[in-house]
Amino acid sequence: MSPIWEEQYLLRIFVGEGDRHGRLPLYEALVELLRREGVAGATVLRGIAGFGASHVCHSDKLLDISHDLPIVVEVVESREKIDGIMPLLDSMLKGGRMTLETVSVRRI
Repeated sequence: MSPIWEEQYLLRIFVGEGDRHGRLPLYEALVELLRREGVAGATVLRGIAGFGASHVCHSDKLLDISHDLPIVVEVVESREKIDGIMPLLDSMLKGGRMTLETVSVRRI
């Protein structure tokens, strides 16, 4: 029997490497929250360059003094689960951005 494709949602949370939640880097606090809430999985990606609403460019160039590289936390989950954790995420995020898109998932 061949694996079946199912519709799920990809939530991307864009923050800065220097963003904090209490004593933890924000991305670490987000991953811990997602784990506690029973999300299937989360991945943190560190960008090599980017800019946000301020249009200040941050990059990982050797001579660049930026320590606020872009971070993306990705989650693939059901819409119901994402909607359920959204108030918790909103309470942790003071800036940044989130996107949500429909994806097809095939479990192998």
